[in-house]
Amino acid sequence: MGYGKWSSAEYKSYRSSYAGKSRDEIFTSNKHRRMDPKLDPFRVGMRESRDSEEHPNSLAIGVFLDVTGSMGHIPHDLVANQLGLMMDTITEHGVADPQLMFSAVGDHRCDKAPLQLGQFESSTQLVNDGLSRLFLEGGGGDAPESYLLAWHAAARHTSIDCWEKRRQKGFLFTVGDDTSHSSFEGQLQQKIFGYDRAQTLSDRELLAEAQERYHVFHVHVGRNNAQAGNARVLNYWQPLLGKRFITLSNYKQLGKLVAMVVAIVSGSPVAEVVGKEDPALGRAVSEALIV
Repeated sequence: MGYGKWSSAEYKSYRSSYAGKSRDEIFTSNKHRRMDPKLDPFRVGMRESRDSEEHPNSLAIGVFLDVTGSMGHIPHDLVANQLGLMMDTITEHGVADPQLMFSAVGDHRCDKAPLQLGQFESSTQLVNDGLSRLFLEGGGGDAPESYLLAWHAAARHTSIDCWEKRRQKGFLFTVGDDTSHSSFEGQLQQKIFGYDRAQTLSDRELLAEAQERYHVFHVHVGRNNAQAGNARVLNYWQPLLGKRFITLSNYKQLGKLVAMVVAIVSGSPVAEVVGKEDPALGRAVSEALIV
């Protein structure tokens, strides 16, 4: 819902407490090898980002992380090292009331927990808890993954005041290293979301729905996009998202990249935001935001 405030000092305490801890010690659902029931889309209904007296200009930011086998190190590094810089960068560039929702995607055709749906939060404790509550399932098929479930959830299972009150779009980032499935079958929608009836929807249909209320980006974490192994990935994402498909070679810069994109799209000058950053990161962000 977005109550409470972010504190850099409080995050430093969290970060110190994570030092030396394993992935399973931080992500407690891993110990039980199952999704936290609070994140189960079958039970969730709607996720809400709301204005309040404390946060009169809420801005919804959803980050959906691929938690299949090759990607589990990314949420670990985010919570242990990157959250402070991410939130500080957003607020330092004039976004006063960010509300961050961490969620997870896998493969809806084979995983036990193909979608974990977080909540929009503002406070240090709840943002940290929201990320560390994710179940890093591993698994996943050989290819592709289910990033289209993020678009489905954002389009049909969120209610955000930034759009509903001010016609200001929120932000939606999917993060991974593969293509998405091209369809979300009606039978699997019933299984995952508990619908009585549902028709199969395409990735393009769900993306278009999400884009009505969100600035949608996909961050491909992997080697340089000139690598031959990424041709299949590029051929899927670039026609779909154009420049809003961003390649990031260093996963340790993910939080900073998300923050920079939010800051620039929200009105901060590009030169001011990217000027002191790593040139490769600054270039990736700048190119993604050229209209």
